[in-house]
Amino acid sequence: MAGSSRGRGNDVRPIVKLRSTAGTGTTYVTRKNRRNDPDRLVLSKYDPRIRRHVEFKEER
Repeated sequence: MAGSSRGRGNDVRPIVKLRSTAGTGTTYVTRKNRRNDPDRLVLSKYDPRIRRHVEFKEER
């Protein structure tokens, strides 16, 4: 069931934080599929503090 309120211990799509590699402290919050992406996510996203695109890495 999609909206069930059971525990999220082994969720297939956990919520992860993406932190900017530019050192600005900017974060994005997203979900990832553990089966398709078992490694840490690295995405190129916009960092508004430096006004450019940089890599954001998954933080645990």
